[in-house]
Amino acid sequence: MLGENHSLINDFPDYQDLILKLTESDNGFAQDNKKYSALDKEIRTLELNDAPIDDSAMHQLKHDRAELKDALYQRLLDAST
Repeated sequence: MLGENHSLINDFPDYQDLILKLTESDNGFAQDNKKYSALDKEIRTLELNDAPIDDSAMHQLKHDRAELKDALYQRLLDAST
């Protein structure tokens, strides 16, 4: 779905408390989460504006977002054990 919000809290609601805790206590997590959120916002904006970039550029943005999301999710899993 175009323009869908993929924030960490939105996609991982069971980890909301841990996301907030790590955002406050772990600078690396906070910076990566901020970068992820900015990338997600950029993609949503482009999608809602009929993606005024070429397909390969959009694909790269989505790829970067997915890799960053995977890394953040792994950190959530590691912190929850």
